[in-house]
Amino acid sequence: MAQAVAQKTVKRNYSQPDETRKFEKGHIELITIEGHTVGRATLQPGWKWSTCVKPLVDTRWCEASHLQYQISGRLHVVMEDGSEHEFGPGDFTFIPPGHDAWVLGHEPVVALDMTGLKDYAKKR
Repeated sequence: MAQAVAQKTVKRNYSQPDETRKFEKGHIELITIEGHTVGRATLQPGWKWSTCVKPLVDTRWCEASHLQYQISGRLHVVMEDGSEHEFGPGDFTFIPPGHDAWVLGHEPVVALDMTGLKDYAKKR
């Protein structure tokens, strides 16, 4: 009979992220815990993926998929197929690859992303 592997409890806090990546009108903070990377994105009013991040990654659309929980602000997303979506505080969303996005209004967007920020905004 196989023995169970003991797991330990781990605590992390965004006051001490493993990595911070800055880009025009925003930044992400990354924490990796037990092999899982979770990012906190902070996007200021005026941020738009196609003008603030696209120049760093040189792709036509954002190619990351995002499973995220939005804490504050309003985010507008346009998919490659032309469909449009708007997200706000309390929304838990999945955004597949092939999109552009921007902050609506005057409040920063803050979101926790469980899948899409590990390689986000890395220069090519």
